[in-house]
Amino acid sequence: MAQSVRLTHRTIFPTPEKEVGPDSTLGSSPVAAVDGKFDATPVATLHDEESTRERVMQLIITDGPINAARLAELLGLTPAGIRRHISFLEESAQIQVYTDKPEKGVRGRPSRQYVATNRAHGDLPTAYSGIAAEALEFLARVAGEDALDKFAEHRLEIFEQKYADKITATDPQQRVEQLAQALNAEGYAASVRPVSGVPMLQLCQGHCPVQDIAAQFPQLCEAEAKLFSKMLGTHTQRLVTLAGGGHVCTTNIPVQRPQGHQDRPSQRNVEGMK
Repeated sequence: MAQSVRLTHRTIFPTPEKEVGPDSTLGSSPVAAVDGKFDATPVATLHDEESTRERVMQLIITDGPINAARLAELLGLTPAGIRRHISFLEESAQIQVYTDKPEKGVRGRPSRQYVATNRAHGDLPTAYSGIAAEALEFLARVAGEDALDKFAEHRLEIFEQKYADKITATDPQQRVEQLAQALNAEGYAASVRPVSGVPMLQLCQGHCPVQDIAAQFPQLCEAEAKLFSKMLGTHTQRLVTLAGGGHVCTTNIPVQRPQGHQDRPSQRNVEGMK
């Protein structure tokens, strides 16, 4: 079910575009309403600028397609002020110009109207993780814990089928790097780091698209670790996960020593464990 976004109106007018002087009038300079009385104290701060931009974004989400003139009217901004916020939101890919056929009978060039982008909608709160958790809880209750294990394995079988032909290197390190590239394609922000003094690599995942769900159902992380071992053809050791409270998911992967290589005494450095 789609989640609506409700714009809340506050008793403070938009950020001043210039400092409020002693001769300023209510019509030319935005001011704050405190206890029903107007306070002409200027509050031109970075926080206020960002707050005004957030309200511009909220209006575009709730009332879009909407043009700059209407936004300026609703927020009490000058044309220059609203253009500044619109430019920022366009450059950051939060809004885009609405494209549609012009209405019949309307003369002249239509004004540019704006709507939120898919990226902006993706940043809004959703109920997807909650619904997914409810579904898995229902599955476990109806079919048992084994069903959860099978679901986790099936989910990663799809990943394996999609990327198995991408992991073709014979060199162990290159295979790990290829796996990291596959994970990056799925949004895991993966990287490969060497472990000092030992023939080992660490596969680090800085993001987990299913982190909230995995925190409730560790079967997802366990199945993922097994898949890594299978795709890399070697034993792996999961050290820490985002779902478990770490700042990164870290997996240790041993690699063979090159022939003729001799280890030098050094302190083992295991990144990502703290």
